[in-house]
Amino acid sequence: MTIYQTLQKGGWAARLLALALAGAMLGGCSGASGPAAASSQPVSSGSTPAEAAPEEIVILYTNDVHGAVGADIGYEGLAAYKAWTEEKTPYVTLVDCGDAIQGDPLGAVSRGEFRVEIMNEVGYDFAILGNHEFDYGMEQLAYLLGEADAQYLACNLRYTGEGASPVVEALQPYEIVDYGGRQVAFVGVSTPVTITSSTPAYFMDEQGNFVYDFYGGSGEELYTQVQATVDRCREEGADYVVLLTHLGEEEATAPFRSSDLIAATQGVDVVLDGHSHDVIPCDILNNAAGEPVLLSSTGTGLVNIGQLTIGANGSLQTTLIGRYPERDGEVEAFIDSIEGAYEQTLGEVVAQSQVALTTQSAEGIRLVRSRETNLGDFCADAYRAMTGAQIAFVNGGGIRADLPAGQITYGEIIAVHPYGNTLCMVEATGQEILDALELGCRATTAETVGDDGLAAGEDGGFLQVSGLRYTIDTSIPSTVQLDEMGLFLSCGENRRVREVQVLAEDGSYQPLDPQATYTLASHNYMLKQSGDGYTMFADNPLLLDESMLDYQALITYVADALGGVIGEEYAAPQGRIQVLG
Repeated sequence: MTIYQTLQKGGWAARLLALALAGAMLGGCSGASGPAAASSQPVSSGSTPAEAAPEEIVILYTNDVHGAVGADIGYEGLAAYKAWTEEKTPYVTLVDCGDAIQGDPLGAVSRGEFRVEIMNEVGYDFAILGNHEFDYGMEQLAYLLGEADAQYLACNLRYTGEGASPVVEALQPYEIVDYGGRQVAFVGVSTPVTITSSTPAYFMDEQGNFVYDFYGGSGEELYTQVQATVDRCREEGADYVVLLTHLGEEEATAPFRSSDLIAATQGVDVVLDGHSHDVIPCDILNNAAGEPVLLSSTGTGLVNIGQLTIGANGSLQTTLIGRYPERDGEVEAFIDSIEGAYEQTLGEVVAQSQVALTTQSAEGIRLVRSRETNLGDFCADAYRAMTGAQIAFVNGGGIRADLPAGQITYGEIIAVHPYGNTLCMVEATGQEILDALELGCRATTAETVGDDGLAAGEDGGFLQVSGLRYTIDTSIPSTVQLDEMGLFLSCGENRRVREVQVLAEDGSYQPLDPQATYTLASHNYMLKQSGDGYTMFADNPLLLDESMLDYQALITYVADALGGVIGEEYAAPQGRIQVLG
């Protein structure tokens, strides 16, 4: 019998064994059931004898798909695995832990709508809001929530403005599902850093006042809100509480990490997490009462399917499935129909390149959020050329995909800048520019690779530049001060950034004058909406207001300024940013 036949015909134990033999199961672990679950007994529904052993409950989970519908397992494989699981137990639920609708050209073109349609076709039951669910604005998000078949959950998003918010009205803090007499509560928790890692202006009213927040004034504020929600679930009879979180484990987001939340609360059995793209088959962490809580996350891009199994005996187990050979034909045809409609537009060749433009090192380590890259140079040059500004900034977190050598298509350009931001230009003082550079490198380290083999010192606000060059001394600790929303307040006298020089009209570099005024180009996210915490430009005089889509600026730059071809001058980073240890 083949491995796949074992998958098809075997029981749960045989299936997991077969997946392990195939190299597809990335590991997992089990934890004791929660206090309520440990003492719960099957409850007769009238049609099933009370003494009958309950079926296993299977919760399938994804996170940070970022529009990768056909990659790796893909939504077609997920749908097939879900259907196969439903043949084994009637108790199957599919959930997503955020950042599903953004990150690829089709997501950008449809502003998330096509991604929601695909999730509906796959059959999601619950989902939560990652920071990138907000990237198309509150009005579009409200529309998408109305179109979604899945119930979106968020216990820590509130609206304090006048009237009601259609977004908040579409959400529920939690849902309790009955599985043959066993009650499982699903609670949604979104990261408080959403405000700066999406678009701050979307969370404000017309007067610039914040009217949305995520209980993120402090770690304690978040923990208290989540604990109150968990307590309500227990009071309403939940035997198990599963948190669907978009928090992640990045140090920079403390005290809002999933591990911080687990350590500060109790009554939670499992946390299914997203945001930092970690691959966590299963960690066992202690809660505030010293009791074990399972933590799991699938990574990103549907590389893995997560599976939480609640056994008939109350046991809990999480594992990741890294490969599944079957595809759901109906879902595959549905995705093909959507992609086919845009294939002609996205496949149109809009540029040629003599070199590959990349966000990564030769070893595949992402550098665009901590080092100058040739793609960063290209994007910043396009902004400066299209606006006529003296200086241009591009946040590394806004550069999302590489460009190949050879023909470059419209879709590939959109993938670099999938958010649909627009070019702006402001007057800015030299001091404001210095503050921005300091903010952008506050996480930068001398090393580009951490002990885990992944990129070190990353920050989505790291600035790729044009018309400017500067040095970062990582031996100096950052003195940047942020407010409770993660927005820039100030920084001290001892700065990491030095030797800042501006490109002059004669082609030479001259020292930047803190008292002088310069023209600065970027996009609306940074200059108008304080994206990534850049508050220093929000009130500056606007010389150009949302003139061109950012990805269209790249296309126009190649066509008008480069004669249709990206040349050898972009073969490597051009020495604009030096990093010292």
